[in-house]
Amino acid sequence: MNALDGDLNEREAVAQDLERELTVLLGMARRVSSAFARRIHPELDSTSYALMLQLHDVGPARAAELAERAGLDKSTISRQLTRLSGLGLVERVADPADGRARIVRLTELGRQRLDEVRTDRRRRLRARIATWPTPEVRALSAMLGRLNDDLNDER
Repeated sequence: MNALDGDLNEREAVAQDLERELTVLLGMARRVSSAFARRIHPELDSTSYALMLQLHDVGPARAAELAERAGLDKSTISRQLTRLSGLGLVERVADPADGRARIVRLTELGRQRLDEVRTDRRRRLRARIATWPTPEVRALSAMLGRLNDDLNDER
């Protein structure tokens, strides 16, 4: 075995460690998202919660745009929007740019509940990393951003 083989073996082991840690992180993120979704409304699921986050971040949008951004099919988005609308968290209104089309936006109730949950989520994260040195938090954020960019390129 030469030095390159050793490097490849180490690289594979490190990649497996990363994969395992990402799996744990994503599992925890799903559980946390589900818990926050239920705090907005007991009948809300994590997919609907993610849709509300998207609407909050990008503003009112057409259902087709939301489906594309989320990587979900239109029927899934339609079901989620129907559920959210029935709970009074989103509403469909005429698109000011094209009166024939409809856009979806958060209601005041939806925005208020989402803001409360997001504030708590941010507070909890900051408490968890309170003892971390700022350069480490900055480095983690940069590396996650790079990973997200690279994963986004796979679409």
